[in-house]
Amino acid sequence: MEPEYIRDYAMYTAIFGMFSLVWFGWAQENPRKNWRKYIGIASGIALLVCLLGVYLSVTHWDAATTLSEKDTFTNYLIVFYTEFFIAGLGAFWLIRSKKKDYVAPWIAFIVGSHFFWLENIFKDPSLYILAVLMIAIAVVSPWLSKKMGVANSAITGIGSGTSLFCFAILGLIRYLLA
Repeated sequence: MEPEYIRDYAMYTAIFGMFSLVWFGWAQENPRKNWRKYIGIASGIALLVCLLGVYLSVTHWDAATTLSEKDTFTNYLIVFYTEFFIAGLGAFWLIRSKKKDYVAPWIAFIVGSHFFWLENIFKDPSLYILAVLMIAIAVVSPWLSKKMGVANSAITGIGSGTSLFCFAILGLIRYLLA
């Protein structure tokens, strides 16, 4: 991503921080009891990072963004709505098939997959790393959850929340260095 897109780095901090919070929240479905405190602390820290990102985004609202480029915002919306539709359709099917414990890994898989397309929009190769991390978490979490005796959402939420949190911090560092 080009340094002139400082607002995008601030938005990374806000958006990845927010979705880190969401995944840590989902992890609370059925983790081990002694994990709850740590997941709660992680949620609080993710919220603070998100709010910092929101503040930085608002104070740099007039700065350039890659989404201002011709057709880029339209492509972003196509990727977003396609992801949302596929994730929702899969979740609906899993719930109807009485396999709701697989909804969190499914959503993580779709979210991870959409970062491959977002790399083309934001011209940020680090999104490939996030894509691979999210997909790996989605694939491994059902096995690991069963082995640990917790809901799939506990492992998926902790793994996805941590990955997104790291990228929120990366966005903040890139903002500060821009």
